[in-house]
Amino acid sequence: MKNLHLHLVSDSTGETVTSIARACVVQFEGVEVIDHLWSMVRTKAQLQTVLEEIEAEPGMVVFTLLDQSLRNELETYCTKMNLTCIAALDTFMAAFRHYLGVSSQARPGRQHALDAEYFQRIDALNFVMSHDDGQLPVDLDEADVILVGVSRTSKTPTCIYLANRGIKAANVPIVPGAPLPEQLTDNDRSLIIGLTEDANRLVQIRRNRMRSLNQVDETDYTDLDQVKAEIAAARRLFNERQWPTIDVTRRSIEETAAAVIQLHSQRQRERAPMQPVAGT
Repeated sequence: MKNLHLHLVSDSTGETVTSIARACVVQFEGVEVIDHLWSMVRTKAQLQTVLEEIEAEPGMVVFTLLDQSLRNELETYCTKMNLTCIAALDTFMAAFRHYLGVSSQARPGRQHALDAEYFQRIDALNFVMSHDDGQLPVDLDEADVILVGVSRTSKTPTCIYLANRGIKAANVPIVPGAPLPEQLTDNDRSLIIGLTEDANRLVQIRRNRMRSLNQVDETDYTDLDQVKAEIAAARRLFNERQWPTIDVTRRSIEETAAAVIQLHSQRQRERAPMQPVAGT
C-alpha cells in the first residue's frame, strides 16, 4: 500500500477540489490517500500556513485559487519543492472563456451564493424531511418526484441527495397489507418512480439494519421468501401504474439519484410548452 499526501487548497469551501480529487484517486488501487483540506485560503498569511504544512508532509497539491498572486506563490513554492501542483479548474475555465468569448470574474465561492437557487435547495430539503417515509400525504402532489419502494431500497438518502439538487422529493414505503396513499393515484403533477432491489441483497441490508438496532434479525422482515414476495408485488404495482422503475441493487445513492434526475429532466422536456415557429 502506497501512501499519498494530497493537499487540497481552496479559496472557498473546498467541495469542488475535493470532488475532483476523489473522482481521480478512486481509480488507483493500492494507494492510501491522506487528505489535507485547506479551505477559505484568501490571504498570504493563510497561504503561508498551508505552505508550512505542505513542507512538513510533502505530496501532491491540487488547488482552486482565483487570486493570481496566491496562485503564483503556491505554484512557485511547489516548483521549488519539486511537487506536482495542479490547477483543478484551469482547463474548464479556459474552454468556457474560449467558447463564450468573455472573461471570467474571480469571485471565490460564487457557486455558494445566497441566490434563488440556494433557497430552492433549502426549500427542497425541508420538503424532503417533512415528507419522508410517507408523512404528510395530503400534499404529495407538490413533490417534483415521489420514490416508491419496499423497505430499505435507499428511498430516504436518495431524496436527500435530490434535495441538494433543488428537487422536491418525497418517498412512500410499500408495506405488506397497508394501502398506498390515494394521492399517488390522483397525482398527475409528480413524477412517480418505483425502486426495486435484488432479494438476497435486500435481506442482507435488512439484517444489518436489525442488528444495528440490537433487534432479532430472523423475522418475516428478513425472510428471503417473504422478501421475494414483497419485491414481486411491488414490481406488479409499478407495471400496473406504468411507473418507471430503477433497480438500485448495484447503484450507489449518487447513481440512483442521477437516474432519477435524468427521468425528471426528460419529463420536463416532454411537458414543456411548444414554442411557436418563426414565421407561422
